[in-house]
Amino acid sequence: MVDDDEETHAVELCWSGGRVETIRVGRGETVVDAAETAEVAVPYGCLYGVCGTCIAELLDGEMTHRRSPRALKDRTREAGYVLLCIATPETDCRLRVGHDIQAEVVGTPWK
Repeated sequence: MVDDDEETHAVELCWSGGRVETIRVGRGETVVDAAETAEVAVPYGCLYGVCGTCIAELLDGEMTHRRSPRALKDRTREAGYVLLCIATPETDCRLRVGHDIQAEVVGTPWK
């Protein structure tokens, strides 16, 4: 992670139950990588955007994906969901995170 605050963005991780943690994410760094550096455990699996384990809801801010998020359907991406293993912040962000997000979005084959 980059030490200069101008080169990082604050990313607020909001968990069900009210827990909130803020991490700094460097330019080009993924949220998963920054969370590991900060010793904050977030769900993830493949690290390539194909499994969907790290899905989160973007509540505020802007993020981009390093590559096409294959685990997200177009309508899910348009609804504001991101994959933390390949997502990098463009601004300070607020995210709803946790295993319950994956269950909401991909819990049934009809979604």
